[in-house]
Amino acid sequence: MRRLGLAFELRAALVRRVPPNPLFDALLLVSLTLLDAACAAAASTAPASSDAVTGATAGAASGATTGATADATAAAATAPTAAAVAADAAGQDALRRGVPVYAVHTVVDQAVRAAASQSRLAPYKGLLNGVLRNFLRGRDELLQQALRSPRGRWNHPGWWVKLLRRAYPEDWQALLGAADEPGPMTLRVNVRRSTPAELLARLRDAGIEARLLGAAGIVLARPCPVQQIPGFEQGLWSVQDAAAQQAAALLAPTAGMRVLDACAAPGGKTAHLLESADIELQALDADAGRLERVAQNLRRLGLDGPHVALRCADAADVDQWWDGRPYDAVLADVPCTASGIVRRHPDIRWLRREADVARTAALQRRIADALWRTVKPGGRLLYATCSIFPQEGSLQAGQFAQRHPDALRLPAPGQLLPLPGQGAASLYDGFYYALFAKKP
Repeated sequence: MRRLGLAFELRAALVRRVPPNPLFDALLLVSLTLLDAACAAAASTAPASSDAVTGATAGAASGATTGATADATAAAATAPTAAAVAADAAGQDALRRGVPVYAVHTVVDQAVRAAASQSRLAPYKGLLNGVLRNFLRGRDELLQQALRSPRGRWNHPGWWVKLLRRAYPEDWQALLGAADEPGPMTLRVNVRRSTPAELLARLRDAGIEARLLGAAGIVLARPCPVQQIPGFEQGLWSVQDAAAQQAAALLAPTAGMRVLDACAAPGGKTAHLLESADIELQALDADAGRLERVAQNLRRLGLDGPHVALRCADAADVDQWWDGRPYDAVLADVPCTASGIVRRHPDIRWLRREADVARTAALQRRIADALWRTVKPGGRLLYATCSIFPQEGSLQAGQFAQRHPDALRLPAPGQLLPLPGQGAASLYDGFYYALFAKKP
C-alpha cells in the first residue's frame, strides 16, 4: 500500500488496455510494487547494482525472453537518474524496517506462476510476464514518468494531495511523507489496575524498551504483538494512540456524572472515560458487531457493570434511544474519512473517494446537531474526528458554533497533525478536537 501509487502510474504507462479482470489487475499492481522494491533493494545491497539486476532478470528470463532482455536491462540499469535514486531510497527504507524484499527473478517467476495456477488468470500469464519484463528493461525512464504525477510521487490519490496542499501550504509534503511511515505503538495504562511506573517496570523486565508519554501513555520503542506484552490479559493496559488519549482529559468527567459516548466502537475512549472517574456511562454504536468489541474490551479491563449501558443505535436518531435525561458530558467521536490515521491503515487513501469528504461531513453535522439536544445546560460536548481534512475539523466546528448560539467554545487542541520532527507531538495520529459548553 505504501508504494501502490507508483504501481498505478507504472501500470498506466505499461498497459494501454488493462483486461477487465479485477483479479489480474490486483496481481499486476502487487507484482509491480514488489518488483520495484526488489530492484531498489538490489541496487542498495549489491556492489554492482547493474550486474545484480541484470543477472536476476536474465535468470527470470529462462524459458521466456532471451539474452536480449538481459542486455537491455543492463543498459537501463547502468545510469540511474534521480527518479531511480528516489525509488531505491524507498527500497532501502523497507530493508531498514525489516520489510520482506524478494529477489527480482523470484518476483517475476512467482507472479507468472500465480497467474498460471488460476483458471481465471491463466490466459493473462503471457501479458503479465511481458509487462514485468518491460518494466525491468525501462525502469529508469518509467520511474521518471511515474514520479511526475502526484499519485506516483506522493503515493496518494491526486484529489487527496490537492486537498492537503490547499489546507496546509507549509506542511502538505511532510504530511504526505509521514503517512508512509508506520506510527508508533502506544499503550494507555488502566490506572484502576496499575500505574505507569509499575507497567514500565514490567515491560523492562520483559526486555521491552518503552518510555512514558503524558499522564498514562507509554510508547514502545518497537511495536510487538499484544500477547507478548505483559499485562494484556490482566487488563493492565490498552493500545491507544496518543492523540486518541486526549479525549478523556478534555471531556474531564468527574464522579457521579452522566456521560454519553455516542460513537463508541471499538471502545478505547469509552474505557478511558470509565478509568478516569466513577461515572454513569451510556455507549452507542450503529454496528452491533463492533459494539460487542466494546463489551469485550470493558470486560477485559474490569470496567463493565451496572453503571455502563451499551446500546446499538444511530446516534443521530435521538428519539430512538434517548430517555430524555440530559447528559453532563457527551463525546461525539463522529464517523470520518480517517485521513489522520493513514500511517496505520495505508489502504484508507485508496478506498476513499473525493465525494466521501462532503458526504461524511454532512453525516457529522447531523450527528453533532442531534447530540447537542441531549447535553444539559452547563454540560459539555467534545467533537472529535481522526481526520486532517478541515471540512471535518475546523470548518465543521466553526459551522456548529454558528448554528448553536448557546454553544460556548472552550479551549481544545484543535487540529493535531502527524508531522515528523515535532517532539512528542510527532507521536500523535492526525486528530481534531473541539470542546463546547452549553450555556445555562
